[in-house]
Amino acid sequence: MSGDNPFEYLKEPLEINGTSHTFYNLPALGPKYHQLPFSIRVLLESAVRNCDNFQVLKTDVDKILNWAETQAAGVSVEVPFRPSRVVLQDFTGVPAVVDFAAMRDAVKSLGGNPEDINPVCPSDLVIDHSVQVDVSRAADSQAQNEALEFQRNHERFLFLKWGAQAFQNMLIVPPGSGIVHQVNLEYLARVCFNKDGLLYPDSVVGTDSHTTMINGLGVVGWGVGGIEAEAVMLGQPISMVLPQVVGYKITGAPGPHVTSTDVVLTITKHLRQVGVVGKFVEFFGPGVVKLSIADRATIANMCPEYGATVGFFPVDSRSLDYLRQTSRDEKVIAYVQKYMETVGMLRDFSSSQQDPIFSSVHELDLSTVVPSLSGPKRPHDRVAASDMKTDFRACLSNPVGFKGYGLPGDKMDTTMPFTFDNKEYVLNHGSVLIAAITSCTNTSNPSVMLGAGMLAKKAVEAGLTIAPYIKTSLSPGSGVVTYYLQESGVIPYLETLGFGVVGYGCMTCIGNSGPLPEPVVEAVEKGDLVCCGVLSGNRNFEGRIHPHTQANYLASPLFVIAYAIAGRVDIDFETEPLGVLDNGKEVFLRDIWPSRDEIQAVETKYVIPAMFQEVYAKITTGNPNWNKLSAPSSTLYPWDTSSTYIKSPPFFAGMTADLPAKRPIKSAQVLLNLGDSVTTDHISPAGSIPRNSPAARYLASRGLSPRDFNSFGSRRGNDAVMARGTFGNIRIVNKFIGKAAPKTVHIPSGTTLDVFDAAQEYSGANIDLIILAGKDYGCGSSRDWAAKGPFLLGIKAVIAESYERIHRSNLVGMGIVPLQYEEGQTADTLGLTGKEKYDIEIPDILTPGMKVTVSTDTGKQFTVVTRFDTDLELTYYKHGGILNYMVRKVAAKQ
Repeated sequence: MSGDNPFEYLKEPLEINGTSHTFYNLPALGPKYHQLPFSIRVLLESAVRNCDNFQVLKTDVDKILNWAETQAAGVSVEVPFRPSRVVLQDFTGVPAVVDFAAMRDAVKSLGGNPEDINPVCPSDLVIDHSVQVDVSRAADSQAQNEALEFQRNHERFLFLKWGAQAFQNMLIVPPGSGIVHQVNLEYLARVCFNKDGLLYPDSVVGTDSHTTMINGLGVVGWGVGGIEAEAVMLGQPISMVLPQVVGYKITGAPGPHVTSTDVVLTITKHLRQVGVVGKFVEFFGPGVVKLSIADRATIANMCPEYGATVGFFPVDSRSLDYLRQTSRDEKVIAYVQKYMETVGMLRDFSSSQQDPIFSSVHELDLSTVVPSLSGPKRPHDRVAASDMKTDFRACLSNPVGFKGYGLPGDKMDTTMPFTFDNKEYVLNHGSVLIAAITSCTNTSNPSVMLGAGMLAKKAVEAGLTIAPYIKTSLSPGSGVVTYYLQESGVIPYLETLGFGVVGYGCMTCIGNSGPLPEPVVEAVEKGDLVCCGVLSGNRNFEGRIHPHTQANYLASPLFVIAYAIAGRVDIDFETEPLGVLDNGKEVFLRDIWPSRDEIQAVETKYVIPAMFQEVYAKITTGNPNWNKLSAPSSTLYPWDTSSTYIKSPPFFAGMTADLPAKRPIKSAQVLLNLGDSVTTDHISPAGSIPRNSPAARYLASRGLSPRDFNSFGSRRGNDAVMARGTFGNIRIVNKFIGKAAPKTVHIPSGTTLDVFDAAQEYSGANIDLIILAGKDYGCGSSRDWAAKGPFLLGIKAVIAESYERIHRSNLVGMGIVPLQYEEGQTADTLGLTGKEKYDIEIPDILTPGMKVTVSTDTGKQFTVVTRFDTDLELTYYKHGGILNYMVRKVAAKQ
């Protein structure tokens, strides 16, 4: 199937400090190479190095090398990409490890060696999504929160600890260590790989949308769904559309009171207006030199919020300095520098001669950036801090929408008194209830973290305080942050204001903000108040941060503290004091705000390599709760049948070493008849488990009470829960029902049932199932359970007008046949009601894009296009999916 690499002639020796290496000499491909954006050069190198004329074709390399011509012609082409490594967080990582454990069982049952099932490329999983801010403003907040985290997640953690011991090429970072993207930046990232002397660029995909943060260090990376991540872990390429690359030119220098957060919120709003969805953004221009790697990482982190696939900063001398600052080995830094120079991937941002061709160019002068926040409901709705008061008041009365709450005039000034800790307080619209210094977006950046600490110090020394009912918290993205905050002497001041460390993880940024005090909740509900959260995170969508903070603003850590002291967001810091002391003295924000130069002086002194060395030396052993876990040491996982979190999936049930004979799809019924733009959120289970749902009934049957149901996210390792939640979104519109509801009609009986229950009825009668859909089926974020769930429901094929690219690929990965109506045809034009029985003729010998015939029991017949787009996808289909393909491949080695 695979052949020799036709680009082997480009492989050349490279000596670095007396050590011999090899590399693929990309500049030898000709002058077109130096016109390519730096991010496209990384894709090209991967294609050249991995070209085998099966997974990666020579024509794929040509497509990438001819990027400029393709862009100019407006042609859309797909290319394969094999990233160098994978990162995972625990919510999305658990199902991947479950699949690998199940694959070991399957390989053993086929007579193979289960120990051969391991990730092919380095795969790192950081447990960061499970900890909540249950307790804050207490001396032992962190200890209490971590104890509750282990109590809730004992089964999941035990399983992951088994995986850490069982799998080679997989690092599992225990809870309490930090946030995956910050750990990636400070520790995991290689920038350049050295595999047995072969040098090549680091690149990564991750099962989290903010994987993009690593682009700040010059590593191309983005978020993917679980099935694509598993494919890469198994040595398979992922398919992608060769992207347009938007050049974003940065000039000037930021003002003395402007933070990196202000810069990223400005860029996010600008790029949302430009429109960069599905595109790469590559930063260039002399102003980039004014941005530290932490600043660049902050900008790259919020890439999903401005909609691009990546926000890339090529490697430059500051990247190399950052590797030194974070205690990377000097030998590593030497080969990173030499390799990047040799292949034309080391950027000099001050040289316009290095500027490549871009699809389009946009510009930002850093001197125009002003202190900013974003909100109240979307990350790209930037508001200048000077406009916050008027903007928030306008939002209250604006019609309901992203910038409006639709309050009538007589409700604008509602006040609600309440008692907390035996003292009277008053809440209004705009009162701050949550103030969280959280999220890798900002906690990875010493300038804003130390700035916050210095502001806290000046605030305490000025006599300012924060109301005790406001839920304040500090959740750093790594232990290094706490280290330099302690060494610089600002921790006591942060703790005095209530910003003590509550844990290491995503916490408030992903909605793990924990409970608010009951008197506060009662006052908010009684007054129907629009109260606020202020957080240094990257997302503030409605309902995400906390049910009782209707308005949420993204802000720098300095502003988080400032608004917490003020107690409200409707304040004009220029004209109104932050606080008035007992002696009547007014203290303004400008009196305590540290300048950029002050912050940089402290950062230079206290953020040193020894800190990174010390913290990361104990990355896998630093959590005593984790160390106490006694995980199995077996090659195969001993599944606990009583577990409701971790369950062996049935993907390989009845699997044989020989390829299965493909059974024709005969007399299939339609499980759901769907319209346009059905998203993966409609299909894949997410959020809390509704108490009247099939998943809830299953958990209740296992003896659990509703308070122990937890969320679908926490139960992604249990297929029985996830299958029952598939198509369970209350917003899904099924034409059989005629309104939004997670229901369908069981055609033979005419009964309206939950989707899972209907699927069970069909399964009991051995009836095949299909789905009818409109345009853009599976759009939205890539979610593995949007393909795994339908597979478990018995879906054999989907017939749609068009597909979102990644979801179509995921369906193939699970052995489901993606079929597409011919141009101009739809279910409506063909007169299909969905209540017919369908025969689909799929021949034994298939070719990519082949047309096949569909017949119904009502006499209709039409042709559809099989959306197997490559020979590799056909191989997966013949095996019943990518995981089955890999199981047979590994078992056959014996």
